[in-house]
Amino acid sequence: MASTTATPMEDAIRSKVTEALKPTVLEIRNNSHLHSHHKAMQGVTSKETHFALNIVSPEFASKMQPARHRMVYALLKEELEREGGIHALELRTKTPEEEEKLQAKATSG
Repeated sequence: MASTTATPMEDAIRSKVTEALKPTVLEIRNNSHLHSHHKAMQGVTSKETHFALNIVSPEFASKMQPARHRMVYALLKEELEREGGIHALELRTKTPEEEEKLQAKATSG
């Protein structure tokens, strides 16, 4: 079924991450326009190929960064493998406690 939204890939990311990770923070930045001139992107019609995600989730507790990233990649496997799908993901994955510490440090320093 064809998507009727202008941002089907971003919508899929938001839906899957929200459902599985129940994030307290989810920021999705589409950086595709910064990479449209790259050789690998020539002929690609999708405007949703490069994303930066900031995810704060309690599901990341007791997991190291590589395991957190694998969780996100597993969630988005279909979008990553699809022709014209996600070409690159920049991930920032934190627990709510880690994010709190960063915010406290930023405001006190």
